[in-house]
Amino acid sequence: MKGKIFKRKIYSKILQWKEENNGGTALLIEGARRVGKSTIVREFAEKEYESFIIIDFNKVDSVIKDLFNNLNDLDYLFLVLQTEYHVSLKKRKSVIIFDEVQKCPQARQAIKYLVEDGRYDYIETGSLISIKQHTQNITIPSEEDRISMYPMDFEEFEWAIGNSNLIETLKIFWNQKKSLGNLHRSIMKDFRLYMLVGGMPQAVEEYIETNDFSKVDKVKRRILKLYEDDFLKIDSTGRLSKLFISIPSQLSRNARRYSINSVVGRQTEDTILEMVKALADSKTVNVAYHSDDPNVGMNLTKNDQNFKLYIADTGLFITLIFWDKDFIENIIYQKLLLDKLSANLGYVYENLVSQMLVSKGNELFYYTWKKDDKHYYEIDFLISSGFKLCPIEVKSSNVKSHISLDLFYQKFSSRIYRNYLVAPHEYSQDGEVTIIPPYFLPFIK
Repeated sequence: MKGKIFKRKIYSKILQWKEENNGGTALLIEGARRVGKSTIVREFAEKEYESFIIIDFNKVDSVIKDLFNNLNDLDYLFLVLQTEYHVSLKKRKSVIIFDEVQKCPQARQAIKYLVEDGRYDYIETGSLISIKQHTQNITIPSEEDRISMYPMDFEEFEWAIGNSNLIETLKIFWNQKKSLGNLHRSIMKDFRLYMLVGGMPQAVEEYIETNDFSKVDKVKRRILKLYEDDFLKIDSTGRLSKLFISIPSQLSRNARRYSINSVVGRQTEDTILEMVKALADSKTVNVAYHSDDPNVGMNLTKNDQNFKLYIADTGLFITLIFWDKDFIENIIYQKLLLDKLSANLGYVYENLVSQMLVSKGNELFYYTWKKDDKHYYEIDFLISSGFKLCPIEVKSSNVKSHISLDLFYQKFSSRIYRNYLVAPHEYSQDGEVTIIPPYFLPFIK
């Protein structure tokens, strides 16, 4: 079963690019390592083209890389590629894939001329694609469309474990603004399973194959170690790795922002911005910025100095929480699955909500304001809905209290479309606050 191909929503986006552009641009698929980029482009090439070549720049030798240093004779380049890969390319019916293209910046720069030539389609995949060392001394091609690939979302996870119609059912209940009643408990169990396993395809495959959380945890640890090694290549001081590993502990503090100085010591403003950008570019982290004046167009009031960091995959986040252990005992997973772990899991749900919002194309913003000299009120997330805002508060329990949402509504009522409290409870309405279980989150607009 190893190497199982899962149904992914990004397939339709790639198909749309192919049909609409007809070779007029290349497509760059960005995403964290092990998120499934190589698998999806191979599947797409096999189904949508008569022939294809995949150049894996992690493995390819210098002979192939050197081809892209001189583009005066494209006939020669295509001849060598066809000979090397034993593939016959056909005009407008073949695709050439540059896998992990950041490893060969000259190949990415060549996209301009390859697209202009027009014989074949080109798809690039990359992680850490915008890191300075991968872009310096080259011209980024304007003939390049970009889409991001994220860990499997809840619907894709449900497809993987054999529940193909659940989301359509949920959508019916959402449109009717109804609770699921007795179904709620079983769906929340599925949802907690998704939280624990996460959306990295290798972890999902291991769960389906073994039904053993300890083996799933080992897969996730290998992925996290891979990320750690990548960060060390970017920053040999280890600061990026420390910032990444400290995300769960920073969120558990329930502070107004990520305190970089408490993790890696005092840094200059420019260094902080550079480190946060590197983490964001890795696609392993989602960054939420403070909005100093929450309104539509929150980028205009984004505070670069006040931010929170979230892990892009909550399954990896769970493993990072217990990073000090060699493995997470199955009993801990079982308690989390049954919602019986005594620890406050609010920050776990918060990380999950950040992941779900980003996968739907939202940028992340939050808002805080003073309660007294030592305390603050906080809205966990703010998203736009047309010309208004939807404030979102996240809780793992106690939905009866939502003071921050109530006061935020009093403060900015003319700017608000709807207030949401996301918690593992059934759908309900409490005054101006709509309480929704996390499985309804993809439907809010």
